[in-house]
Amino acid sequence: MAIQLFVPTFDVEACLSEIRECLEKGWPGMGFKTLAFEEEWKKYTGHKNAYFLNSATAGLNLAFDILKENNNWADNDEVITTPLTFISTNHAIALAGLKPVFADVDEYLCLDPESVKKMITKKTKAIIFVGLGGNTGRYEEIKKICKDNGLKLILDAAHMSGTRLNGKFPGLDADVAVYSFQAVKNLPTADSGMICFADEKLDKEARVKAWLGINKDTYARTSAGGNYKWKYDVEYIGNKYHGNSIMAAIGLVQLRHLEEDNEYRRKIAAQYRAGFAKCDKIKTVPIPEGCLNSQHLFQIIVDDRDGLLAFLNENDIYPGVHYIENTQYRMYDYAKGTCPKATYVSDHVLSLPLHMRLTEADVNLVIEKVLEYVQK
Repeated sequence: MAIQLFVPTFDVEACLSEIRECLEKGWPGMGFKTLAFEEEWKKYTGHKNAYFLNSATAGLNLAFDILKENNNWADNDEVITTPLTFISTNHAIALAGLKPVFADVDEYLCLDPESVKKMITKKTKAIIFVGLGGNTGRYEEIKKICKDNGLKLILDAAHMSGTRLNGKFPGLDADVAVYSFQAVKNLPTADSGMICFADEKLDKEARVKAWLGINKDTYARTSAGGNYKWKYDVEYIGNKYHGNSIMAAIGLVQLRHLEEDNEYRRKIAAQYRAGFAKCDKIKTVPIPEGCLNSQHLFQIIVDDRDGLLAFLNENDIYPGVHYIENTQYRMYDYAKGTCPKATYVSDHVLSLPLHMRLTEADVNLVIEKVLEYVQK
């Protein structure tokens, strides 16, 4: 049987029970389940604010739109970012009329603080930190750079559901953190996300902008009393970014399993590390002290990544690549060649299968085949 990179696992009966309640009530859209999931997410993480959305991409788009407007940033003001991320991170900056400025990565495959410092100009307004694979990298140093330079800090926590740094969720001290609950993430739904602003005022604005700028959503209008519950105003130009109760119902169930699931992921990662420990041709990504990694990814760096990828495919093992360095895309090629570490990683990194359905024997087979190729 083929070994896939990602296979989501659901508590099917519990999910169906939660979804059935939505259908029986006749309320599958934004409403009682989305609110319940927001409350459970706040309890779990410690975030003061949490708003459930239809994707993490929507959250990133909202984050930059709202921060730009509330801080009077001008078009082409700059946001320092990483080139080693999924494209939605940097598209969100550009969509807001801001300019992505790319800093290089460190051994954790996260932003290198020394590279970041070199990129700061008078036009720099914010830094977005991506916790690639669930890693916290040098997040604390990036946070200090933001504080010292009066910059906003956005945490792209798409891979970080359950990650902790020194016992706390790192996004608690960012201006805004955005999480992903897409189908193959650690907390899977079909597609959804959560945006967590530190400022309650911005959370309220997000709720309006995510419902086309309408200042009273359908659930609030239905729950309201009086003869004018149907009446609302439109305060902004917004998008339809809000989440629905079907996705939230799945999220409520999967949140109950997140800690246990992440522990299993860390067990698989430990098995990989032990298996590759004596092979100097395979480099693994370190985890910094104090980081409890959600372990969304397990990545290795090898000389002949493409050859290894083809060999594994021939043996019914299907790894992935996270990510193509973004300055190689036409959209961002103005920065091509400026991040040599990220470029090297992009050409040599491979994400090995990591999900809840893998057995110890599956992982041993992956290890065996990787070693077979790199040692020949």
